[in-house]
Amino acid sequence: MASEQVLLNLQNPLFQVYLTTASLMLLKLMLQPWMTVARMLKVSAGFRSPEDIKKSPINPNPVASQLEVNEYVERSRRMNLNDLESIPAFLVAGFLFVLVEPPLLLAQCLLWGYVLARLAHFFAYLTAQIHDVRATFWTLSSVSVLVMAGYTLWQAVAAG
Repeated sequence: MASEQVLLNLQNPLFQVYLTTASLMLLKLMLQPWMTVARMLKVSAGFRSPEDIKKSPINPNPVASQLEVNEYVERSRRMNLNDLESIPAFLVAGFLFVLVEPPLLLAQCLLWGYVLARLAHFFAYLTAQIHDVRATFWTLSSVSVLVMAGYTLWQAVAAG
């Protein structure tokens, strides 16, 4: 128990790296829907549910076309879905990875590598880059998570 208390402490540089990178990714995950909302309000379109085109203070002049697919809004939604598919696995894998006490440099490379790859993926998606560009950044982030999970599994099996 004493080892865990030292490990999960702000004095531990390994845990600091995880806290920083995980917090950044949580902010990304929670701010992306706000971008979608801002885009919906900006173009008064991309709404999803029939009740969204009822008159309200936010939508004083509703029209049926507001329920039509709007690429400007949908791009943000797709970015959010991609985050939802990726970031939770990073949060779990990163935490388990920290628990097996990997070398600090390895942790820094994998955790920060994931964050940088996800930010690059965001900008590639935002600026409508071709699939190959987005896929490259997605692959880099995915490999980071896979390496963390594999390393953690290896350490758990080796200890058992």
